[in-house]
Amino acid sequence: MAARTSINPEIVIIDRIADVPREEWNALLTDDDSPFVDWDWLFAMEESGSAVRKTGWKPCHVTIRDNQRLIGACPLYLKSNSMGEFVFDHGWAEGAERAGLSYYPKLMAGVPFTPHTGRRLLTAAGTNRSAIIATLGRALIALCSENQLSSVHVNFCAEDEAEALAEIGFLGRLGYQYHWQNQSFASFDDYLLQLKHKRRAAIRHERAALNEQGVTIRIQHADEIPDDMFRPMFELYRSTIDKLYWGRQYLTPKFFELARQIFKRHITFVGAWRGSELVAGTFNLQKAGVMYGRYWGCFQDLRFLHFNVCYYASIEHCIAHGLKRFEPGAGGEYKWLRGFNPALTRSAHYIAHGGLREAIARFLDRERREVEAWIALGNDKSQFRQPPPPSNVEQA
Repeated sequence: MAARTSINPEIVIIDRIADVPREEWNALLTDDDSPFVDWDWLFAMEESGSAVRKTGWKPCHVTIRDNQRLIGACPLYLKSNSMGEFVFDHGWAEGAERAGLSYYPKLMAGVPFTPHTGRRLLTAAGTNRSAIIATLGRALIALCSENQLSSVHVNFCAEDEAEALAEIGFLGRLGYQYHWQNQSFASFDDYLLQLKHKRRAAIRHERAALNEQGVTIRIQHADEIPDDMFRPMFELYRSTIDKLYWGRQYLTPKFFELARQIFKRHITFVGAWRGSELVAGTFNLQKAGVMYGRYWGCFQDLRFLHFNVCYYASIEHCIAHGLKRFEPGAGGEYKWLRGFNPALTRSAHYIAHGGLREAIARFLDRERREVEAWIALGNDKSQFRQPPPPSNVEQA
């Protein structure tokens, strides 16, 4: 069926995801969309009190209807700070304040506390995606103008979204993360054989350290996860927040309970055990051949525990189940040393004030060159004996 080339849109802003029927919202999703834009995930964020006004995330989602049919949507939040975004604009805010401009509140289109690339401007199948993206983009600009806000930020967006938004006045920003790609490895040992000798030996040493400390790792997915494991998942998440001086707890115990009730199908829990005692774990998500690392924590600090739980066990799981990619999240050059190569990320930013916009545009031009140079260097100096092809995050 050919995509419709014209629409008569009705744009409505909703202050909670529950105002859109679950089936309507999820009908906008494709098999390749990440689980983070699923209605259930966004609902759990709001209903649990995790992504709400008092935490700096006031929902104001954009919806587009054509003859009452939902044809487009964008998860959107009015932000009173820049926490939990992972596309860092704190310097922009400071520059604005020095110039006597108010930077907050601002609008952020994306997923709370989640640095993973994917579609942010959702469109129905059989429609003109380009036209709907443009309509959503103009709606974001109008919201910014009508409410006298400083800016709109579309974080970790897809490539086609970044390109379309640039055409209507958004500034493009590049970043990078470290992703692992499955090159049809037959086993974890097969994966190790593709690494340079020094890295292969180091990883084997780190893996052996677990056995020496009496630790075993178990991976459970979806209904394999016992219901009583979700409270310990929250405690693991909180343990990391408590150890970091910059840490801030957004997720509540109710979020993990709601995840158990309505989102278990996408959850993979990697747990480390000493006998019957849980000592560490990570809460990951899995969909469409991609593993997404999210929340790590430990109750005991043991040698190389983090690398084994967060990386090696998940890589082994990806190989065993034929998953094509593992995205462990933001940051960490130590990931590069373990076979994760740099992958490009994108975001788009509408800056209302002309002077601030010009200053940010100059910064982004310099930053873009630095990001592109580092990605080229990181891939050229890959820990693999033969560097893998560049990661294509647009598949997520």
